[in-house]
Amino acid sequence: MPRKHTLLILVLMLIVSVIRAQDVADTTRPVTDTAVLQRPDTTLRIINLSPYFTLHVDSMLSYQLSINKDEKRYYWYLKNSPVGLKINKDNGLLTFKADKSFFLSGKLKYDEEYTVRIGVQNLSDANEKVDTNFTLVFYSTEVILPKVKPTVGSVLTIEEGEQVSFKVQCEAGNFPIEDILFSSNITLRDFTLVKSCNDEFKWTPSFDFVKETDSAKVKIVNLSFIGSTKFKIKDTTNVRIIVKDALNYPFARQEYDMVISNIRSYVLRLKYTFLQLDRKLKKTKSTRASFDLTSASTALSGTILSTAGNTESAKNTGKILPSVGLALVPVKEATAPNRNIEQNQASLIRSSIKRLVYMLDDYSLVGEKDPLITIKTNKLRDELKQSQLQLIDVPIEMTEGMTEEELNKYFDSPKVNKKYRLNKK
Repeated sequence: MPRKHTLLILVLMLIVSVIRAQDVADTTRPVTDTAVLQRPDTTLRIINLSPYFTLHVDSMLSYQLSINKDEKRYYWYLKNSPVGLKINKDNGLLTFKADKSFFLSGKLKYDEEYTVRIGVQNLSDANEKVDTNFTLVFYSTEVILPKVKPTVGSVLTIEEGEQVSFKVQCEAGNFPIEDILFSSNITLRDFTLVKSCNDEFKWTPSFDFVKETDSAKVKIVNLSFIGSTKFKIKDTTNVRIIVKDALNYPFARQEYDMVISNIRSYVLRLKYTFLQLDRKLKKTKSTRASFDLTSASTALSGTILSTAGNTESAKNTGKILPSVGLALVPVKEATAPNRNIEQNQASLIRSSIKRLVYMLDDYSLVGEKDPLITIKTNKLRDELKQSQLQLIDVPIEMTEGMTEEELNKYFDSPKVNKKYRLNKK
């Protein structure tokens, strides 16, 4: 065989071997990117969701969401969405109108991030679903200043001991009020401090808050509430409180009750003294009655003896015995004299008791807070002092061994009333 033919055969064999080697290499080569793109997508996902939305006031949002599968077999839903945000459950159209009224009513706030959960789920397979979230923020180019608004008017009028209570509310502007500072022209005690919106201010002026040197018996307190946002935008509101001088009624009531207790205790002592005097008068009356019977019998005996026989001894006896009957009358005055002083003292004590009891009824309190309690207390105190001075010479007995019921029963008995009535002759 010629040499040229041999070389040609070798070249052909080399070419065949190279081609077979390339074929083997192609079978072991990895899949290219083009092959990946041609592979079908099987995992459910939202393909165009933006993680962050910003909306201006009075603007509208209309955003069409899409998934990587047939939307007819899936439905959309929202969780924790702000008021006004909606989604079409069939086609995934996200809509919102940021109406200004939402912000004025406080349902929505400026510059606050609202995290909204959104999801899509297969109608046939509940396990095939996607849950994700996005952030929604509202802003406004209009300048709306925040305001501090207390729940009361700018001027309040109260009295000492009367509590003043009101809330400090806030009207948010572009940004909410975050803290409130409080100040007063007069140092206050025992009040509730207001630090933030909707806090309640409480304060009760003491009964010595208004001094004698204050003009017109009033004191004016000026309260200031200064609200500020995080950007130090401030708003101030003032409340003027006019505090009038008032009666310390709890203390006045204690004073009144003490005077009443003193009068009742004094009346009981007077009743016991009256009882002792009346018993002495009764004993004196019994003694004088026994002397009257003795003198009458002695005089009668003298008369009988004087009319006895005509003997000399009988005549002398008749002359002596009548003089004995007459001599007994001065002895009765010395032994049981008339108790005019005790009688007068008993009558005076009885009238004082009656007057004090009448004053207790006449100056009793009316209602929960009697405005005349001070006048009535002073009148009762003066009446008690007058009775004590009037009976200063009468030894007042202590009520020992007798109850109040027993003394009242004796003092109000018909016999005693008849004995000491004013029209007694």
